Amino acid sequence: MTTKTLRLLAKILFLTMIPISASAQTRQFTLEDLNYGGNNYRNMVPKNKFTTWWGDELIHLDVEECLIVDKKSGREKTLLTLENAKAWSGLKVRSLLYAQFPYADRPLVLLSDGKERALVDWKTGKATWKGSVSGSDTEEWNKASKASAFVKDNQLYVCDGSGNTRQLTTDGSRNIVYGQSVHRNEFGIEGGLFWSPDGNRLAFYRMDQSMVTDYPLVDIDTRVAEQAPEKYPMAGMASHKVTVGVYDLATGNTVYLKAGDPTDRYFTNISWSPDSKTIYMFELNRDQNDCRLVSYDASNGEKKAELYREQDDKYVEPQHPIAFLPWDCTKFVMQSQKDGYNHLYLLDANGKEIRQITKGKWVVMDMLGFNTKEKTIVYSSNQISPIQRNTFAITVDGAKTRQLDNGKGYHYASLSGKSGYVLDRYSEPDVPRAIDIAPTTIKAKNKPLAYFRADNPWKDYAVPEYSCGSIKAADGTTDLFYRMVKPVNFDETKKYPTIIYVYGGPHAHNVDATWHYGSRGWETYMAQKGYLLFILDNRGSENRGKDFEQATFRHLGQEEMKDQMKGVEYLKSLPYVDEARIGVHGWSFGGFMTTSLMTNYPDVFKVGVAGGPVIDWKWYEVMYGERYMDTPESNPEGYAQTSLISKAKNLKGKLQIIIGLNDPVVVPQHALSFIKECILQGTQPDFFVYPGEPHNMRGHQSTHLHERISQYFDDYLK
Repeated sequence: MTTKTLRLLAKILFLTMIPISASAQTRQFTLEDLNYGGNNYRNMVPKNKFTTWWGDELIHLDVEECLIVDKKSGREKTLLTLENAKAWSGLKVRSLLYAQFPYADRPLVLLSDGKERALVDWKTGKATWKGSVSGSDTEEWNKASKASAFVKDNQLYVCDGSGNTRQLTTDGSRNIVYGQSVHRNEFGIEGGLFWSPDGNRLAFYRMDQSMVTDYPLVDIDTRVAEQAPEKYPMAGMASHKVTVGVYDLATGNTVYLKAGDPTDRYFTNISWSPDSKTIYMFELNRDQNDCRLVSYDASNGEKKAELYREQDDKYVEPQHPIAFLPWDCTKFVMQSQKDGYNHLYLLDANGKEIRQITKGKWVVMDMLGFNTKEKTIVYSSNQISPIQRNTFAITVDGAKTRQLDNGKGYHYASLSGKSGYVLDRYSEPDVPRAIDIAPTTIKAKNKPLAYFRADNPWKDYAVPEYSCGSIKAADGTTDLFYRMVKPVNFDETKKYPTIIYVYGGPHAHNVDATWHYGSRGWETYMAQKGYLLFILDNRGSENRGKDFEQATFRHLGQEEMKDQMKGVEYLKSLPYVDEARIGVHGWSFGGFMTTSLMTNYPDVFKVGVAGGPVIDWKWYEVMYGERYMDTPESNPEGYAQTSLISKAKNLKGKLQIIIGLNDPVVVPQHALSFIKECILQGTQPDFFVYPGEPHNMRGHQSTHLHERISQYFDDYLK
């Protein structure tokens, strides 16, 4: 064969390969692929492995089997199968994905079929204990006593390890709520049942909300629509009253903590002493600027001591219970941002501060637990970068610190039962999902074991360019991080319609070092349609320290808008951004920001879609609203300044407002009042409602929602 012929064949082969390669990269996404309610969404997210710890042994959970993982090689060996579980437990177990291994030194697995639970010894193949399951969403089972607590038909029950059930309350109702989250899930509250370490005492919340106004939501799914009221304490109005009860399994008695009058007070971050005799609780005044850590005798409810007090000119926000050192029950670790950033502090049992353990202009994001053998604390922080989350171990004296992960990306680690290892789940901007296993020892030199790497589920699709950068805030000094998603097949000589996606509120952020810098699927969908997307975390968002978060105090939305407009200024400096076609979209606080930007800067934004928007903070709930805005009576100027009712007359561009009809978070009064004022002022917003839906659309309705949002921008911005 001649050289010429070889070259010709090579050229033909190359040309025939081009369509294959191109087609592999040009598949188009649909919302069914990218929206979490979509029919194909589960195939488009990175694959995962479900795991749990049995002491320091890692267990891979699957539907049909549980496998033990070799932490040095990553190899797996079957521990038990679903057939084993059914035969040994006598239960109708359908999956092992929810199997638990509660005892670090015993070969026992906790199984449930929804009606019964059983502890099974997989070495003997026998059930060692069985108990009933209440079916309540509130149920809490204790591994020490095998007792469970649950709420059924508004009443609180306890079932002991022998199967004896006792009803603790009789006055439970929608007005008197037992054993559930209180204070509308603020202050880190996620539940209302708190077992003592020995499992013999149960602390629980009792919330009296009889004095709280009923907000008149409506159920339209009956023959004649019926009232479905929500207890909703608006800023400046009557709030509920919370008390904390303690039930003793041994005596059958219930006492209440003698914390004084609960009116206009918040009780949060409940924890127990290691000996199960003392309860600790952070108590906060209604103004949320005076926080106290108080201890109580669990046997009689008597107040023992006020251990710690923190005050602030703006607000104090306790989010984490204290944690005692496992090797020294006379000392505990407390989290506070009193030095300007959330850090760990060591205190003695009397509340005397021994030392600040972590320091720096970064925040501790979570305390995972303790390595008892080395006497260290394992925690997550953003000390490497404001947009990262990494895992560290630190000695209690703060002298030695060791990074436990690869130092990149965004990591969520779980500590093993004996605290010798962490399972490290993470992603990076170009890593969809990875799982490592790492030792927690300070002295360890070995690198984490690469246990699992997910393939890129988008590898065959036309994917936009995701990038991250920073600009200066409106104060001229603070760095703000942004994400940009450029259109597929981006051409810098063209000008593109641009959508700013915004949230902007407290306890949230949009930009981080996760896959695609945290980009939402909808952004990719819109980039595929030819839009440029821009997302900026303004001052007031999370994980940047107290001054950064509190810059918005008493005037929500104002500094945030200034920062977002700095983002607009940056966008206008880019030759490929069409400044005549700038839109904005956000939900909840982001809906508030969207409407604020559309009405405060009506000549800048051509199109906006505001979902579930706060319109006036006087209609928002007490805990959140008063923390950041104080009451309408004490801050009338701030409430007037931030209200969007008076801005309705400014609307020029196309604004669509979307809500759930049964939203119990941002109640419909916000959107309806704004629309009413627009009618009076002659401005023309559009409005769409999802009947029966709460604050966020559920299931496939979310896909419908995002189709509607996309269509609105296609109609008026493209």
